[in-house]
Amino acid sequence: MGTNKELIGKGIKYLSGSLPLLFIGPSVIYNAFMNKQNVWHYLVLAIGIIACLAGMFLIFYGLKTIMRGLFND
Repeated sequence: MGTNKELIGKGIKYLSGSLPLLFIGPSVIYNAFMNKQNVWHYLVLAIGIIACLAGMFLIFYGLKTIMRGLFND
């Protein structure tokens, strides 16, 4: 039962891609709530929510890829 290092590397890339999104998303949401008087409030809020959801998806997919690389389905 060997490990697939290419899949593990790919999973780590997904996890490293999710890390900035997990910091950017909440800060954009916070910025949207601080500027409620602005016309772009809902657009900025939507972008922040999408960034948070994308970060969570990348974490899930990265962990799934790492597990597939470790245990070879």
